[in-house]
Amino acid sequence: MADNGMQFALSLGQMHDDLNELSSNMERGRKQWKHDGMSAEKHASDAQSSMEKAKSKYDSLAEDYDRARTGDRTGSRRIGLKGPKSAEQHEQDLLRKVQAADTDYASKVQVAQAQRRDLWDTSRPQAINGLRELIEECDSALTLQLQKFATFNEKLLLGNGLAVSPLKPDDSNVAPQRSLRDIVYQINNHQDLESFVTSLQVPQKPSEIKYEKHPTLVPQRQTPSSAPQRQPPQAAALQPPSLSPAPAVGSTASRQSFNPSSQQTNYQQANHPQPSHQQPGYYQSAPPPQQAYGQVPQYQAPPTQYEEPPYPTGSTTSRTAFPQQPGSSVTHTNSMMPHYGAPTYLANDLPVGPPIKPVFGVSLDELFQRDGSAVPLVVYQCTQAVDLFGLDVEGIYRLSGNANHVAKLRAMFDHDSAKVDFRNPENFFHDVNSVAGLLKQFFRDLPDPLLTRAHYGEFIEAARIDDEIVRRDSLHAVINALPDPNYATLRALVLHLNHVQAHYSSNRMSTSNIAICFAPTLMGSHTGPQIADAGLQARVLDTILMNTYQIFDEEEQFT
Repeated sequence: MADNGMQFALSLGQMHDDLNELSSNMERGRKQWKHDGMSAEKHASDAQSSMEKAKSKYDSLAEDYDRARTGDRTGSRRIGLKGPKSAEQHEQDLLRKVQAADTDYASKVQVAQAQRRDLWDTSRPQAINGLRELIEECDSALTLQLQKFATFNEKLLLGNGLAVSPLKPDDSNVAPQRSLRDIVYQINNHQDLESFVTSLQVPQKPSEIKYEKHPTLVPQRQTPSSAPQRQPPQAAALQPPSLSPAPAVGSTASRQSFNPSSQQTNYQQANHPQPSHQQPGYYQSAPPPQQAYGQVPQYQAPPTQYEEPPYPTGSTTSRTAFPQQPGSSVTHTNSMMPHYGAPTYLANDLPVGPPIKPVFGVSLDELFQRDGSAVPLVVYQCTQAVDLFGLDVEGIYRLSGNANHVAKLRAMFDHDSAKVDFRNPENFFHDVNSVAGLLKQFFRDLPDPLLTRAHYGEFIEAARIDDEIVRRDSLHAVINALPDPNYATLRALVLHLNHVQAHYSSNRMSTSNIAICFAPTLMGSHTGPQIADAGLQARVLDTILMNTYQIFDEEEQFT
């Protein structure tokens, strides 16, 4: 249900962006048509004003010429630039001015008429049609967004309803999915407690305590037949000890600190035993099981060595390599992932029984101390599967996978994560969305979030900074202060998510969408006082993704 709500919120965010873009386009088109219409109106108005000025000048000169032509010219003289003018000269000058004014007036009338025809026949109809098209486009887009909103609401209600009461499959061979109601009804606290207690290793019952008198203290009068028959200590020491079967490989009794070379050797000795040279009656190893990849002829077994780019060293923006753990042969300066060659699980060969080496719900520091790998194997396998098969899947990390598949994959990692190999899609049911959900589930189940509660306030304060450069540098400083396993896991995850957002055109997962999906997973769920920090949490991860190779060395990116 939470995933359904998150997907609904992301859909509403996308609708918000689409509506903002639509509003901007409509406003831009309206201003353009307004500018064109007002320009055409101004040209017509200027042409008419120019025509009226020419007409006024023409009328004034015509009146002056008429007075000069019909008036008394006897003895009348006019003063010109070259001296006094006669009435005849003055009349000729006025006639020339009147003729020039008449020609100018006629041309201005033609220009004004042309501008008015263009305004009435072309400019105004075009502006009206353009505005009508903008209105129709806006109405169509709003209708589409309303239909999408109704669809999103229907999908949210349907998804939540199917979670409570799923539909029965038409195919009788397909097992029906359990509903939330059935799951709640099947909770048995007493049986769960009993199963948990019995799954723990309990020491065997000690031998009975009884009093035994030393033979030297037995009275001499006691007859040999009634004396207790005891074996001398020397004779008892010569008896061969009773041998119990060796504990199974990977059990709690035989669990040791993670050593890749010794793990591979132990596995080969346990599953491929050499001919026994022991005394009769000793425990014999079981025959070797069939190799997992031998059951899939279409798929060739991958090499038995994982490789990952080296951990950042020798840079001002990186951190030093992890120290060598006592008693471990794992070296973190060259590779952060162990080398192992154990056969892998297939999807139809799932482990049974209680978890042997649990991964989910265990702190990163404890996993590092136990397995010797700075980046947990579940993180490496899930990111590798998404890189291989999920980069072009639309909505990866946003769409939830099959809950049954996620539960089975989780059991595989909790049993023995070294045997899991997601390079073969059959090992995760060809459901890459379930792998993405499994990765998010791992980070949600951490006792302390990946970005840690101790540094939560520093991340939030850095996210409040408006300047992008200062905000990036502040987040970089806080990231460098994280514990070593957290820093290494964050680096691997961020480089992977940066690879995911690089395929935005196919998967539609931008940095902002990824930040919304992963922020509560990496910093803590939105509960209590953190509800108000939801936007700031997303801003933290979005800034990290936007500056991936400024925070982590570019030369260390995944290839």
